Amino acid sequence: MPVNKVLNLEQYIRGFTLPPGIPLPWPQDRPPAGWFECNGASFDVNQFPRLASVFPWGRLPDLRGEFIRGWDNARGIDPYRVILSWQEDAIRNITGTFKSSAGNYNGEVQTGAFALTGTKLHGAGYSGYFEHSLVDFDVSRVVPVGNQNRPRNLAFMYIVKTE
Repeated sequence: MPVNKVLNLEQYIRGFTLPPGIPLPWPQDRPPAGWFECNGASFDVNQFPRLASVFPWGRLPDLRGEFIRGWDNARGIDPYRVILSWQEDAIRNITGTFKSSAGNYNGEVQTGAFALTGTKLHGAGYSGYFEHSLVDFDVSRVVPVGNQNRPRNLAFMYIVKTE
């Protein structure tokens, strides 16, 4: 192959390479040469000027254990967010109802996260017996639960190209 065609091919391929600063999922526990892990580490802005054009403060985003979310950009789903802003976790409100009438809960309806777990009769002395019900609130009746809120996922290391 002539040298000029090789150079043209090389320039063509370079035209399709990613610029520094784009986080990419990487399926290994060490980034390849020329890439940094997105772990919140500082970097030398003079040594990596192209990376500094994306992160001028000289610190990579810390994406360990985090999900990247598309910027709302005035769509209205996640208003008031700015690029590279971090957000706490949250879940949707979980509700349920139960109906009780004058101390008698037997046969009444419960929905959502509520469940009737038992009833008891107690002597009330001079006024006869009264009944009370035990009602539990358990979110796991409505949604999967864990020690954190998360979508289904697969663990990758986020990396960025340095130059």
